[in-house]
Amino acid sequence: MDEAQKLATLGKIELFSTLTRGELLDVIRKMIIKTFKKNEVILYEEDSNEFMYIILDGEAKVIQTTEEGREIILAMHRTGDFFGELSLIDGKTAPASVVAIKHSTTAIISKRDFFSLITDQAKVLQKLLLILCSRFRESLGIIQLLNFNNALQRIKMLFIMLNDKYGREEAGLRLLHIKLTHQDIAEMTGLTRETVTRVIDKWQKDGEITILKDKFIRFKKGFLAKL
Repeated sequence: MDEAQKLATLGKIELFSTLTRGELLDVIRKMIIKTFKKNEVILYEEDSNEFMYIILDGEAKVIQTTEEGREIILAMHRTGDFFGELSLIDGKTAPASVVAIKHSTTAIISKRDFFSLITDQAKVLQKLLLILCSRFRESLGIIQLLNFNNALQRIKMLFIMLNDKYGREEAGLRLLHIKLTHQDIAEMTGLTRETVTRVIDKWQKDGEITILKDKFIRFKKGFLAKL
């Protein structure tokens, strides 16, 4: 990835979207580019993390493993998302592991450069605070989701939450623009894959949702409005 590509990519990332060309170049000078293969762990849970990671191209999932060995997906990261900043701010270990879903190009910024960046660039600090507030609200949504005993409610609540970030309008209908397998949904809701399959099959049969070839989900009008 050359300098022009880095500039174009960084300019589209919410954290840096208000920076000038010169300010973006300063960010680039602080970055180290690293690639991760599909299923490679980018950041291990309980690691003493010293870097912030920015996905320039790719996807990753944030996971925790239960005592029974079951994997729970806490969040999904795509191009433009960042992670690892919490450990830099509070000095504690990483709260979860982050695994590449596909081949991913990632920018790494050291702890020293991270603090230099948010100290020198008030615009970046402001964006960072807004994004962290958004993530906090998402965490509250996950707590609400897990409090539902009904599988249909859990899965629909997940779709409502994902719609805020990945929803697109297409021909008057809502499209969830993120690839989700039944296993992904199971790991994000704490349900079994068999239960998820049963619910999804029912909704498809009733015409409430349509699973497209790329695994994106299209919703019937009004489906997301009621829980």
